[in-house]
Amino acid sequence: MDKGNHNDAELFELDEETLFLVSQTFKALSDPTRIRILYLLSQKEYSVNEIAKKLNLSQPNVSHQLRFLKNLRLVKYRREGTTLYYSIDDDHIVHMLYQTIEHSQHN
Repeated sequence: MDKGNHNDAELFELDEETLFLVSQTFKALSDPTRIRILYLLSQKEYSVNEIAKKLNLSQPNVSHQLRFLKNLRLVKYRREGTTLYYSIDDDHIVHMLYQTIEHSQHN
């Protein structure tokens, strides 16, 4: 599919699962807290407590948002002892996030 030249017929070729996942990804990016978390994680990996401290959020709120993002495969984690370190799971989301930030700052 030519990403720069879509026609209306191509849109109907998307299956229901793809449509659902795309809408959920945009839903993830529609929340300011999740955007802040993704932007932070685009810099390096952080633990839940580090994210909470850096963004001045509660640990339960951060955990809830990370669970949402993990279910969409936007973030992943690795375990070190009892601590989970989160990072971006797919660079596509970082590119999309940065392009959207750039677009919003464009005059």
